[in-house]
Amino acid sequence: MPQERTYTAFAGDRMVASGGLAAMLRATKHYLEDEPDAGLLIFDDQSGQQVEFDLRGSVEEVVAREAPAPAPQGPGRPRLGVVSREVSLLPRQWEWLEQQPNGISAALRRIVDEASKRDPDAQRARRARDAASRFMTAMAGNRRGYEEASRALFAGDYERLRALTRRWPVDIRKHLRKTLGLGS
Repeated sequence: MPQERTYTAFAGDRMVASGGLAAMLRATKHYLEDEPDAGLLIFDDQSGQQVEFDLRGSVEEVVAREAPAPAPQGPGRPRLGVVSREVSLLPRQWEWLEQQPNGISAALRRIVDEASKRDPDAQRARRARDAASRFMTAMAGNRRGYEEASRALFAGDYERLRALTRRWPVDIRKHLRKTLGLGS
């Protein structure tokens, strides 16, 4: 079963909420009740991307709108999580796929499954590094030592990264290390 996505909200250099979507939204809304003019940045922890939510209304209205309970699904493929999307391939690639047993969709699923099994630790490490880079750029891109810290991140030199970021605000450092799976 896939891991629940987590999110982290920052007001300036301070982390104000972190956790699953509903929990993060609740905590962020409560924070905004005391600090209505706070400028927030919210991050998807798995991708490092900034995300936006409509935080107008009561806590329960926000949660209902932004983190609705999953709708019951009828029988068939949607229950399995099948999602249709467009794929662009060259004619020779379509021809090859059409010749595969069980059809094009089955062939593509098989190719993706095989690729995802190759070196999963390296894939996880790359995703964590990319997420950390996005977060670091948004939260510390103008900070002293950012360029060198970014080089250390992509070189996998986490001791140097730790040294270069030691003067950054504590919540930014902690979240960066958490994203990389390095602890605090």
